[in-house]
Amino acid sequence: MIKAGIIGGAGYTAGELIRLLINHPDVEIHFINSSSNAGNKITDVHEGLYGETDLTFTDALPLDEVDVVFFCTAHGDTRKFMESHNLPEDLKIIDLSMDYRIAAEDHDFVYGLPELNRRTICHSKHIANPGCFATCIQLGLLPLAKHLMLKGDIIVNAITGSTGAGVKPGATTHFSWRNNNLSIYKPFTHQHLPEIRQSLKQLQNSFDADITFIPYRGDFARGIFATTIIKTKVELPEIVKMYQDYYAEDSFVHIVEKSIDLKQVVNTNKCLIHLEKHEDKLLIVSCIDNLLKGASGQAVHNMNLMFNLEETTGLKLKPSAF
Repeated sequence: MIKAGIIGGAGYTAGELIRLLINHPDVEIHFINSSSNAGNKITDVHEGLYGETDLTFTDALPLDEVDVVFFCTAHGDTRKFMESHNLPEDLKIIDLSMDYRIAAEDHDFVYGLPELNRRTICHSKHIANPGCFATCIQLGLLPLAKHLMLKGDIIVNAITGSTGAGVKPGATTHFSWRNNNLSIYKPFTHQHLPEIRQSLKQLQNSFDADITFIPYRGDFARGIFATTIIKTKVELPEIVKMYQDYYAEDSFVHIVEKSIDLKQVVNTNKCLIHLEKHEDKLLIVSCIDNLLKGASGQAVHNMNLMFNLEETTGLKLKPSAF
């Protein structure tokens, strides 16, 4: 059994990670660290887990007793932790924050998008889990980058559920504001843009096009629905074949002929992609669950690859659908 630890156990992504790991056939959760909740039952915070676990939060960090640790910490905190603690040499780390997503000489974290870096992930010790918007948008563009087709401007509109803002209530997350409402935030400057550009450039070294990204806050709890538009003269059947070939060995990405909707992916680790062509404009529609494929599900996927498990283990989940 793989012994796992979780640091930062009180948030939405941690709750989903705990749910996945307690039902994973090859994993035992050894500790869940949360200083503010130490001594409390996991179900005092994650009430959806009643009847599934009797674990309690701890402020201890027995890092030498686990094989892998997941950081479900605020942005900036993982780097501070790494710099202030002596970690066991063979400890595998999966960081769900944005601290190490951009490649740099001062760290050895691999960008954990399996559909881009599967082979490297399998042999890596430190993984930087991608952002939720970044995952959804990149999966819609990677096959085009591989075929060097991203030569002009990329227009992206994407809407996310309220869980993407985290568990702490805020002015734009509480029900009375969010319900029956819609708004944009961080247009053109969203923090996930650098990692998107990094991945596209990895496949298409010449990539230097503008990405115009407008994120929306949706009046629903979970999921991301993205529409991306590029211009190309390549015919749709050829483009569809490119996508099918690119994702042929990927268990969680599916190219769908019909129009797709959010409920088809909520509560799963799937990404669905639908393609349409209107004259020279290619419309790419992609959707994921922001807490699963966009966070905790992808983290478990990365763990499966790191420990040489079948990649869908513990991730065969039913969508809400209705």
